[in-house]
Amino acid sequence: MSANKIQHKVNHVALVVDCSGSMRPHQSQLIRVVDEFVAGLKAESDSLGHETRISLYSFDHKVENLVWDMDVKHLPSMRGLYQVNNGATALIEASLKSLDDLGHIWEEYGEHSFLQIVVTDGEENASGGDRRHDGDMAILGPWLDRITAKMSGLPGHWTSAILVPNSLAKRTAQNYGFPAGNIAIWDADSQKGVEEAIGTVRAAATSFLRGREQGVRGTKNLFAVGQDISVDEVRAKLEPIPADRYRLLKVDKEVEIRPFVDSHPGVTYERGSCYYQLGARAQVQQNKEVIVVEKDTDRAYTGDAARSLLFGTGVQGTVSVKAGNNPKLEVYVQSRSVNRKLKPKTRLLIML
Repeated sequence: MSANKIQHKVNHVALVVDCSGSMRPHQSQLIRVVDEFVAGLKAESDSLGHETRISLYSFDHKVENLVWDMDVKHLPSMRGLYQVNNGATALIEASLKSLDDLGHIWEEYGEHSFLQIVVTDGEENASGGDRRHDGDMAILGPWLDRITAKMSGLPGHWTSAILVPNSLAKRTAQNYGFPAGNIAIWDADSQKGVEEAIGTVRAAATSFLRGREQGVRGTKNLFAVGQDISVDEVRAKLEPIPADRYRLLKVDKEVEIRPFVDSHPGVTYERGSCYYQLGARAQVQQNKEVIVVEKDTDRAYTGDAARSLLFGTGVQGTVSVKAGNNPKLEVYVQSRSVNRKLKPKTRLLIML
């Protein structure tokens, strides 16, 4: 390759959405929030100068491609494309078909990366035949072998992720080969569940695109935040908090937030003044502020741009996230709970 040839970044995103009968209460909302997800992909791609192409699939007991590898700038609304049916859930078949289809894309020129995200509110019961009706569970065996082989053989620049409704479905997804860090649980029974799920997906996709700027083409820790930002970005985009306006307290054992704060001289618990260090997965509501802290200096930064820096431009509502591995930075989330359990080996930031 010529030394002056530009290797432009091309992202291929496949969103694979359950359309079985149980998704009926979510249909209109899902259309709206998927449209918002696509708008977020377009905005982030434009900001970074990437080419991002999207494929959309829906599945019940049948798998259908709705849009194939289209530039996100030209994608029409999901309205008129996505339709809930009365079928079962061919989860494995849908996951495999979208991966197999993406595998036909020519990668000779440009620097390509592939991101598949599956959204389901149920568990596999239809690949190779609708077992709600025929009861033949033996059909599933070969499909299990196929998906585990496919997942284990994905190249390093491919990322496969899934949103599932509960912890049992998460274990099943892990058995299929989805990396644990690429599985998130969403509330399929709540009114806000779909919006939160797509908000989580949108934040993850933003993180994925930004990671490409750092040379990361694939990840097994997609649903994590803060791993893709730098100290320079934080200093440039966020507002420093004066050192005399906050304190950082070390947490040695699991303890409730209020008595922990009150046990330290010079501070008293006040609702909304405490920020817990993000670690394991947490639900971060839209009205919760976030703070980023430099590990080496304990300098803290916040501001209106903090949420968009961490979760993506225009991400609304609650997002389900966990802390990514960033050697330079820590993320803190506002708590208004008097009995939140603080985790050992973390810190608590208190605004004075």
